[in-house]
This record gives sequence, C-alpha cells and structure tokens, in this order.
Amino acid sequence: MPTWVWTMSSLETHGLTVAYGSAVALESMNVSVKAGTVACILGANGAGKSSFLKCLVGLARAQSGKVLLDGQDVTNINAYEAAPRGIALSPEGRRLFPDLTVYENLCVGAYLRRRDASFRSDIDKVFGYFPRLQPKVQQLAGSLSGGEQQMVAIGRALMSRPRLLLLDEPSLGLAPLIVSQLASIITAINREGLTIVLVEQNARLALRLSQYGYVFETGRLALEGPSSELLQDPYVAELYLGGRSRSDSNKGGAAPVGSSLNVEPRDPV
Repeated sequence: MPTWVWTMSSLETHGLTVAYGSAVALESMNVSVKAGTVACILGANGAGKSSFLKCLVGLARAQSGKVLLDGQDVTNINAYEAAPRGIALSPEGRRLFPDLTVYENLCVGAYLRRRDASFRSDIDKVFGYFPRLQPKVQQLAGSLSGGEQQMVAIGRALMSRPRLLLLDEPSLGLAPLIVSQLASIITAINREGLTIVLVEQNARLALRLSQYGYVFETGRLALEGPSSELLQDPYVAELYLGGRSRSDSNKGGAAPVGSSLNVEPRDPV
C-alpha cells in the first residue's frame, strides 16, 4: 500500500474560552498535543468536545485564549483558512455531499491542490486505506453504508494533506466490525506521522488509539493524563456516560487536573 509522508505538527491551546451568546461552551481550556501523537477528548454530550474542534477550524469563535499550531497563532482563523493552514476536520455525521460521487467528494478535500501526479497518487493512497471504496468510486456518496461514508469523510480530510487531523465521533452509529477497521486505519495513519485529535464517546476505543487523553465536563477540563492510566481509572467511564461530576464525589479514583496524572504524554507507539 502506498504510504504518506506527513508533516508532524504540534497543537496547543491556552486559556481557550468559547461561548454561544451567554452559554459558555468551553472555559479556559488548556490542551497540548505533541507532534506525531494521537490525543483523545472524552466527555458526555454537551461537554464541549465538538465546540473545541470547531474553534480550531474557525467554525466557532474564541472569546479569549490562544490556539497555536507549531507555535504559530491560529486563533480565530476563518473557516476557509483552515485547510491552507494544514488543519482538516472529519466532522460528526460525516457531512458528505450525498449527490456527488465518492471520487467527487474526495476531490472536494483537495480543492486547493492541482490535479497533478501527486493528486492522483493521493487518491490511490486513500483507496489503499479504504479498498472497499475503490469499486464504488463513481457511486453517489448518499447511497453508501454508514461505514463507507465515514471512510469517504476521513479520505476527504486526508486529501488536503493536513498537518493536523481532527476526527469528530468517527465510530458513531457504526457496526463493531467497521469500528475495528477504522481503528486500525487511524493507527496506521498516525504511525506514518500525522498528528490526530480524536473526539470519541467510545472511551475504551479512544484511549486505546491515543497516547494522551483529556476528559471534558460541562466546558471544563476535568481530567487529563496518559491514556494507559486513564484506561484504568474507574471514573472515566462514569464521566463519559454522563454520570456524577467529579465535584459531586469525594471518593477515590483518578486524580484531577494538576495531580500526578497531569503529566507529559508518553512517546507514541
């Protein structure tokens, strides 16, 4: 299978606050993703996960704070500037153009690029990751299964040759076999050097795919640490399922932000 050569990029947010009118979606969010790693973001519905990704690509505005890509300030870029800056989002719900073919949807991801040899090579690389799409290249995207649509959505994002890939709920509504296949592909993409931020309600899957994890709760950072440690924490599943907040419980379990779990991420495997 042809391989990609990615530019490894780091992401940092400092004190990032996002609000919709009077409703605060994110408050003083500090996140750091090392170049070439996968960081996952967990949390219940309404925790601010999608708002975080939207802010990175200019679909939501930061009231305060900064977003840095490789140390360069990209706070409050316009949405049309995200792809030229090297940030690609595969959104929740896939958001394909249903009346366009698989090939045409992939072309949308490469709209800034010339249709040269590298473009054709990258189309082949997408089919290398997702071989079941190749015989359906002229099929309308709206006629595909949910899993196939998710493959097209990720492929479309890859066609922009991003420095940072944002995946919003890639496993949502998919059969376990398809989820397993997507997990293997996400791992393969990261091993080739692409930095990934993964928002996912399947906490066990997300922590197994990532090196470092963040747990959002009602717009705030409730917990962070190496994924291997979060995977063993008894409160992670409870937080993900929308149970009691950490402030409601004084029992044991994972340490809050600033504790021993709040450490530098380990090297990617």
